[in-house]
Amino acid sequence: MVGPANDFTAPPRRLRLGMVGGGQGAFIGAVHRLAARMDNRYDLVAGALSSRPDVARASAAECFIAPDRAYDDFREMAMREAAREDGIEVCAIVTPNNLHFPAAMAMLDAGIHVICDKPLCMSVAEGEQLAAKIEETGLLFALTHNYTAYPMVREARDLVRSGKLGNIRLVQVEYPQGWLATPVDNKQASWRADPAKAGPGGALGDIGTHAHNLADFVTGLEISELCADLSSMVEGRQLDDNVQILLRYKNGARGMLWASQVAVGHENGLKLRVYGDKGSIEWAQEHPNHMHFRPLNGQPRLMTRGGPGNSAAGGRVRVPSGHAEGYLEGFATLYTDFADQLSARIDGHLPNAEAGLVPGIAEGLNGMRFIEAVVSSSQRGASWTSM
Repeated sequence: MVGPANDFTAPPRRLRLGMVGGGQGAFIGAVHRLAARMDNRYDLVAGALSSRPDVARASAAECFIAPDRAYDDFREMAMREAAREDGIEVCAIVTPNNLHFPAAMAMLDAGIHVICDKPLCMSVAEGEQLAAKIEETGLLFALTHNYTAYPMVREARDLVRSGKLGNIRLVQVEYPQGWLATPVDNKQASWRADPAKAGPGGALGDIGTHAHNLADFVTGLEISELCADLSSMVEGRQLDDNVQILLRYKNGARGMLWASQVAVGHENGLKLRVYGDKGSIEWAQEHPNHMHFRPLNGQPRLMTRGGPGNSAAGGRVRVPSGHAEGYLEGFATLYTDFADQLSARIDGHLPNAEAGLVPGIAEGLNGMRFIEAVVSSSQRGASWTSM
């Protein structure tokens, strides 16, 4: 069921989707597949779902991918799919971070649009190469910062951008988790703690980038400089599991960002608070359908997903108010908005306005610059570092 404020009207056909990574034992691959199916906008028809050929084939069979389109290598998939009349039009990349860049480049070189999990890649240099390739090819690229597609996050953005909070003074964003508070030996934990696969940031790259992107998406403020302290609380862990950052914004605002995967008792506590000279907002991912809006000299208001008075972006829902929407629906909205972009490109019409909210290469490159600035600051004794 779709709420009256929304329009998820599908075009005449589904888009042909491929996937790199996300096979058996991978959490995020299943999330992407569910998201792609939710609004009936994609057919998953090809995949290189694992670097292990046996797992890749078994995973493809579970996804009902035809054997001749189950690939052992993403480069082979890009080449062979590009040569097919019915080849994939877009590819989702859901691998560990170290494979984002080569997989995305292989698809872009083959003329295939890309949906990529975050962070964008392993370095600013790789990100700049991707940006140049996207500009050269004119292909579409989406980065799945899924929290930007939550209705109340988009409502928060609208409140800030429309001036309801006035001039922004303070930004407080945190993302505590506790699942890595002790040494953990499983597939999901091991690659995140391996610099060769995760890149220069542990918790920083995994969830700190989500916190940074959320604040950036809602406020639109640019960081001028930051002061960061990265720490590894679990003995022997190579990458950070706790991140604390002071932020200075170009408009004079101040901010703090905390991201931790050793915060015992927390599950997925992403929270954003923004304070202006006319009001403030507070939103928490674990209560995603509500947001507190507190105007200066006005009555505090608890805003609800799909509730009266919401903006067009904040009112975009699948089920009526009071029925919970969250993580999967946020992912699905990104997939649907990207499908709107791509279908509009194919059919020669304008996409829905909300389709322009999908994070892309600019947000990905900004995230990589954030990671490198944070690491540099921490390595130099938490010194102030320009972005």
